[in-house]
Amino acid sequence: MLKFRSCMVGLSLVFAPAFATPAAATILGPDAATCARGDGPAILVNVVGFKNRAGTVRARTFGGNPATWFDKKYVLKRTLTDVPSAGPVSICMPVPGPGTYAVDIRHDVDGAGKTDRGDGAGASGNPQVSLFDVLFKRKPAADKVSVRVNEGVTTITVVLKYLSGGSIKPVQMTSGR
Repeated sequence: MLKFRSCMVGLSLVFAPAFATPAAATILGPDAATCARGDGPAILVNVVGFKNRAGTVRARTFGGNPATWFDKKYVLKRTLTDVPSAGPVSICMPVPGPGTYAVDIRHDVDGAGKTDRGDGAGASGNPQVSLFDVLFKRKPAADKVSVRVNEGVTTITVVLKYLSGGSIKPVQMTSGR
């Protein structure tokens, strides 16, 4: 019996890595520790749908008057980080207090620091956006993009959309993006 038990212990050490629970996703940005600790109020933004893993990803939060949301003069917090080569992309965005906020994301594919045709974008609530909305600089309705934040960490998912032909849409999802 002792020989069998020691054999089982040895096998469990060999196979343990294959059955271990996956490690927690890495949180990006200068405020990563805030969300990792569960401190808040903060928004943890899971960004999905990358066209590729090049360039940078920028997250911005907006609060206060919804008429000023998505206007760069009224940004509460801006975080810019390199897109990791693999794995989930989560960005921690602390906010001043409980309330209603909006988030926008830009995937700057070439890392040039300005928005161009190849870049992707998204917003909290994942609103539908048309080419005319972009051309005429129409903002999505506040009720479509608002995020209610309490004392802790509020998690949202933003799906990136890219210009494709005459429309703006998510890329076809494939594993690892």
